[in-house]
Amino acid sequence: MKSAEAGATAADPPAEPCGAHRVDGTPCPRPPAPGKRRCRRHGGAPGVGAPRGSQNALKHGLYTRDALAERKLLSDFIRGCLRTLREIEGR
Repeated sequence: MKSAEAGATAADPPAEPCGAHRVDGTPCPRPPAPGKRRCRRHGGAPGVGAPRGSQNALKHGLYTRDALAERKLLSDFIRGCLRTLREIEGR
């Protein structure tokens, strides 16, 4: 029997299951892979996902936080201008 001071190990059951939704809509009951939030079947296997520090998403900068914020500001400005024009025209 393990002592309480020993702490949790990889063999101990996790507090929560994988939780990914299966085809039938129920949550996956399998335990997460060590150090992951999902089981091996749902993306917790080693080597899954982009490498840490990957710059692939920044290839052209179209979806960076700054670019998205700038486009939102521009869109809000144009919407405001169109609203003002409609008010002036009496629509």
